[in-house]
Amino acid sequence: MELKPGLRLKSAVCEAEVMVIKAAAGNELTCGGEALVEQVLEQKVGANEAHMHGCVIGKRYVNEAESIELLCIKSGEGSLYYNGDELMTKDTKKLPSSD
Repeated sequence: MELKPGLRLKSAVCEAEVMVIKAAAGNELTCGGEALVEQVLEQKVGANEAHMHGCVIGKRYVNEAESIELLCIKSGEGSLYYNGDELMTKDTKKLPSSD
């Protein structure tokens, strides 16, 4: 599967759903230890408990190099990983003061 901006993906192990905001060259994107999929699965698969820290709706997740960015559009129990590295929430930018 080729990652491209606008692509919506669903976790195979929990209720999480994400949208790709920024894509990178690699394509190993997982949630809860299992690959994210484009279609809705009727049956959940077993999760890797070490990868179950959760993802929160409305948060953006990036890797350390910020070469990939995902927007969580539905919360879930699984954690997001890209090429084996856990994605972290993106820091919000401070707005300039209106003084």
